[in-house]
Amino acid sequence: MLEPQGRQIVTLMGKTPGANGIVTAAQIPAAIAALEAAVMADEAQPAVEDETDEEAAKDERKDTVRLRQRAAPIIDMLKRSAAENVDVVWGV
Repeated sequence: MLEPQGRQIVTLMGKTPGANGIVTAAQIPAAIAALEAAVMADEAQPAVEDETDEEAAKDERKDTVRLRQRAAPIIDMLKRSAAENVDVVWGV
């Protein structure tokens, strides 16, 4: 995941983006709920604002990486960490 998308995911979890961070085991349920809510909101939005050329709009939707695809591995990791009651930590 590139930095802008990583920052988006971290922000959606209610954390300040940075080189180091932590989601404690106690914070994981809220982080998962926030990410899942953001995914639902993203999917409610049309992928293309201007659909003057419907064929081009379909092609663009196919090539677009949606939030669900970016968030899925993070949500999975959070769920596994919650099951083991461990924090999620990142850093350089």
